[in-house]
Amino acid sequence: MTKILLLSDTHSYMDVRILEYAKNADEIWHCGDFGNWEVVEALESITTVRGVYGNIDGAKIRAAFPEVIRFTCEKTEVLMIHIGGYPNKYSPLAKTEIAEKTPNLFISGHSHILKAMFDQKNNLLHLNPGACGKEGWHKMRTMMRFEINGDKIENLEIVELGAR
Repeated sequence: MTKILLLSDTHSYMDVRILEYAKNADEIWHCGDFGNWEVVEALESITTVRGVYGNIDGAKIRAAFPEVIRFTCEKTEVLMIHIGGYPNKYSPLAKTEIAEKTPNLFISGHSHILKAMFDQKNNLLHLNPGACGKEGWHKMRTMMRFEINGDKIENLEIVELGAR
C-alpha cells in the first residue's frame, strides 16, 4: 500500500498543514503550478515528489518536471497533465495521451476545481485536487489524499485547508 498526497496549484504558497499531511505520505504528487522552487524544496525535504510543470512555472521547474508524466504506482497506471480537462472535456493533449495508452488514473490541475469522477468511456478514475494555494478564483483551498493498494485506489479523502 502506498499513501499519496495529491496537490495542485500551490502558486508559491506553502501552508504548514500541507507539510504536516506530507509527513504521513509515502509520495507527494503535484499536478503543476508549483509557483517557485521553494515549494519543490519544502516537499522534497519530506518525501518523494512526482509531478508536472504548470503554465505559471518557470524554467527551473520546467527543467525538473515534465509536461506529461506516466508512471506505475504498484499496479496502477497513472497519467498526469496540468492542463488536462476532465471526462468529456479533455484537453487535446490529454485526449491524445489517453488514446495512446489508457491509464487507470488520470490526474489534472489548472482549473482550481476539485473533481473526483469516473470516466466510463475510458474506464479510468479522474482526479483534480483543486488548488491549495492562495492565488486564483477558488474559495476553498483543497488537496486530496488516498492509498494505492495494487490496482485499487482506496480511502480517497478531500482535505480542506481553509478559505483562500
